[in-house]
Amino acid sequence: MRINIADPVFQTTLFIIFFALFVVATLKRDTKPYEMDHGHTDELKGVAILMVVFSHIGYFLFADTRFLFPLSIAAGVGVNIFLFLSGFGLTSSELKVKKTWKEFYAKRLKTIFVPMWIALALILAMDYFLLGKTYELPVVIKSFLGFFPVADIFTSINSALWYFTFILFYYLLFPIIFRRSQPLFSAFVMLLLGYLVTRLTLPVTKDLLQLYRTHILLFPLGMAFAWLNEKKPGVKFQEVLLKVFHTSLLAGVVRYLIVAGLLFVFGYTAVHSGVGKGVTAEQLSSIVTMLVLIAAFL
Repeated sequence: MRINIADPVFQTTLFIIFFALFVVATLKRDTKPYEMDHGHTDELKGVAILMVVFSHIGYFLFADTRFLFPLSIAAGVGVNIFLFLSGFGLTSSELKVKKTWKEFYAKRLKTIFVPMWIALALILAMDYFLLGKTYELPVVIKSFLGFFPVADIFTSINSALWYFTFILFYYLLFPIIFRRSQPLFSAFVMLLLGYLVTRLTLPVTKDLLQLYRTHILLFPLGMAFAWLNEKKPGVKFQEVLLKVFHTSLLAGVVRYLIVAGLLFVFGYTAVHSGVGKGVTAEQLSSIVTMLVLIAAFL
């Protein structure tokens, strides 16, 4: 049952005001500006989580979809950020320290499976004890193995876990495909395999397969960005600004203006997302939205 809310536009305005004040009040000085370090990737993950949560609240929890608009429209961008950062993180790690297949699988699969198992066990327990709801044994077994072929918010154990199967595909392929000496070629091969696999008749719903196809570019794109990040593009851009404007004050002002422009583009492309115009239009719009946000963090 969805929740009805009085005057959703006014309630959304209030929420945005208090949310913005909270963000401003908790701002901290960047210790490593112009670099895509762990701090920045964690911040981006936080933004991505909020995008997905706001979308699910606005479109599925409340009856009037005007509530939380426009905060509720960027779930696809949030998914893109997670996939991008997964490809970026795995590649950055491998470029620094080479791991064997056994070391990679032992570390990475444990990292994603154990939290999923805990969350899944809690969900099943709450469904049973609070709602009296149970699931067929084959569905439960597939879920614990990481296979979620359906993403229905009303019938699935947890519809958001469709993402787990998708990212597991990349985690299983990564140590086989990736070559430290050829990171860009490795990213291209990963993209090609993703494209070919999503053109097969997979044992998932049609809508879920469409989601896979919409997001196949992002993990390989993150791999490619990890290679670029080794060259510290944010730092080099700051050096260019200092050479052009001669003082750190002017360079800082120009940089903030550029960030403001990027955030404007982010907002515009998020609202004009290309939804309903086909996979290609949706994907390109979502990727542009994500990239300008990432650029703003550098």
